[in-house]
Amino acid sequence: MKQQVFPLNLVIPDREVTLVSISGGRNLRARLIDMGLKEGLKFKVLHSHKPGPCVIRIGNTRLVLGCGMAQKMMVKEG
Repeated sequence: MKQQVFPLNLVIPDREVTLVSISGGRNLRARLIDMGLKEGLKFKVLHSHKPGPCVIRIGNTRLVLGCGMAQKMMVKEG
């Protein structure tokens, strides 16, 4: 059974997700990769309420992403 893929900004807080794809342009992809976000990465969502920022945790690091960025990041649970 294939898992559902959805934008990061729709994830319920305190869930662990895996980044599947980034639907933005070259500059957005480069910026997210520079922050350590690439396909296959698992992380926990701490806050994701629209229209505010999305806060994620990768290990001991917290990143704050704008709502527009989070909408372009497709994730799946687990």
